This record gives sequence, structure tokens and C-alpha cells, in this order.
Amino acid sequence: MVVDDEPAIREAVSFALRSEGFDVTEHEDGESALAGLGDGAHDVLILDQMLPRLSGVEVCRRIRSTSDIPIIILTARDAEVDRVLGLEAGADDYVTKPFSMAELVSRVRAILRRRELDRRSQDAAVRVGTLQLDRNRHVVTVGGAPVEVTPSEFRLLSLLAAEPGRVYSRREIVQHLWRSDFVGDERTADFHIANLRRKLGEEAIETVRGVGYKLTEL
Repeated sequence: MVVDDEPAIREAVSFALRSEGFDVTEHEDGESALAGLGDGAHDVLILDQMLPRLSGVEVCRRIRSTSDIPIIILTARDAEVDRVLGLEAGADDYVTKPFSMAELVSRVRAILRRRELDRRSQDAAVRVGTLQLDRNRHVVTVGGAPVEVTPSEFRLLSLLAAEPGRVYSRREIVQHLWRSDFVGDERTADFHIANLRRKLGEEAIETVRGVGYKLTEL
């Protein structure tokens, strides 16, 4: 599903995806997009952040209350706060306008590959100190208390928890999130890390200056 109130952008994105063999539905506002997602027939949502009436961030929040569909936010703004808002609301990644259609299509393919691999994953629960991840049920708890995380945050936490104490670079994190060697903006990793720290505690993930991030025991 492609949601953008600018016809030229919406049609160009849809054309690029259809040319690559994807089935695409189009919407110009958040209300119709939410209604269209009700049938559960979509695999990826490409969502403009600046929509009339109901913003893309609010649409994202509402979708995340009922669905884990992968969401790519399109934003005309290059301010960090706007990217953070989208990711905090549950988006998996963002693309800043103007953007390359080839890049966007590559990200859609990567997210679909990742989705399929996630469905096949049958890994058991992982525990690091008081932090526990149930990969089969996508549940995170700290000291037995549930912590609500987005699908991308869960994947990132799973990576860090696989080898506690190991330092992962931004590039490794982004490649893991997309299950692809293709890497867009590596700062996406920083935003997801910041969101996890807010939920788990600042001490949960340590920054190793000039290298990357590692998980510490809670």
C-alpha cells in the first residue's frame, strides 16, 4: 500500500513498484488507508509522514495497535526529530524526499525477505540478566514485566542479545534489520537504539565510541 497526498509522488512510487511485479493499492489520506488495511491483504505500507487531517505518525500509531505490517515512512523533512517520531510510532524505516525509486524498491524487497525469514524462525527464548526475549511469540520482558517494542526494535534486540557484550556496528545493525547487504541511512540504527533505551533504560545498551553498540545485563 502506498499512501501519499501528492498524486505525482504516489503515482511514481506505485508505477515503480508495479514495474517490479508488485501489486499496489493507493490512498491519498490516512483515513482511507486505515480502512483499506482492515482486510489484512497487504505486506508492506509506504506511508507519507505529512498527510492532511490524520498525520502519517498518527496513522502509524493506530496501525501498530493492531498490526505488525512493515512500515516505511516517507518524509520531506530532514530534521532528526521527524525521523525519531516516525520510528517511535512503530515505523521500521524512513526515506527522505527526494529519494531514489531504485533505493525504495530495494528496501521493499529487503523488508519482504526479512519478513519471510522471521516467519521461518523457530528460535527459543533468550535471557540476558533480567531481560528475556521470546522469539516465537515476539514478547520482551524485563524482570518479568512486559515491555512493548516495535517489530524492528525486537529484531535489533534479538541481534544484540545473541552475543551479549559483543559490539555491533551501525552497518551490521542496519543490514540485520533489512536482511540485506543494501544499507540506506545508517543513522536509522541510532534512532532504534535511542527508542530501546527509553523503554529498557539508558544503561541497557552501551555506546562504544567509534565502533557501535552492545547489550549489557540489566
